[in-house]
Amino acid sequence: MALQVLYEVDLVSHSAPSVLHEHFANASDLNASVQEYCTELVLGVVGCQDLLDHYIQVHAPEWPLEQVALVDRNLLRMALYEFTFGGIPTKVAINEAVELAKIFGADSAPRFVNGVLGALVPKREEILQSLEEIQDSSK
Repeated sequence: MALQVLYEVDLVSHSAPSVLHEHFANASDLNASVQEYCTELVLGVVGCQDLLDHYIQVHAPEWPLEQVALVDRNLLRMALYEFTFGGIPTKVAINEAVELAKIFGADSAPRFVNGVLGALVPKREEILQSLEEIQDSSK
């Protein structure tokens, strides 16, 4: 669901809270912990999107981010946020992103997503520090 929300926010610039509210209203079978995590993930990604995009672009310079498929771009953002600030184990976040790329992306998407995220793993601590600075400055 987080990917769907981020996709819509990216595509038509709707506000993340309103898109989350709409998706939750249409999926009444979601428990509170799933809604809470989805909200945390979406708002976290949106809140530091510029920084995430910067790191993604540095590690995929041959693909300008605005030309990367919407699904791929948001999978990269989501997984990068998860394995840095989100506290999700790196392998888990990357595996989930690759699996979602297999379902929702083009044939080359899983390889692309895996390659970019793999290149970002060594920068995890640097990205985490930058994300924490953003979080601290917004308080």
